[in-house]
Amino acid sequence: VDATHRALMDVAIRGERSADPVMTTTWIDTAFNGCLVFPRRLIEDLRLVQQAETDAILADGSRVTLKSYVCFVEWFGKTVAAQVIANEGSLPLLGTELLIDRRLLVDYAQRTVEIS
Repeated sequence: VDATHRALMDVAIRGERSADPVMTTTWIDTAFNGCLVFPRRLIEDLRLVQQAETDAILADGSRVTLKSYVCFVEWFGKTVAAQVIANEGSLPLLGTELLIDRRLLVDYAQRTVEIS
């Protein structure tokens, strides 16, 4: 947990299954039910290939069409394919799709994040 109270977690990301992993700090966003949201700059750096476009409803109720990509995440001892949505933000988001069947504990007093 950082100084602005964001629950952060480092995740090993690969643009291709055989590529070297890149450690990426993500902000855990429990209001996002997808896998990952990456800034366009990170998508370009990882050389992710666009898979599709998807319609979405943002928190303010507006509807948008977003570009969708795939990456590979080192997740609890396995390499898993994960959908990535592109945005203009500065920090990657980790959504609840990756938290299914996991326990998330955010301890703001100790400033720790644990996923098990």
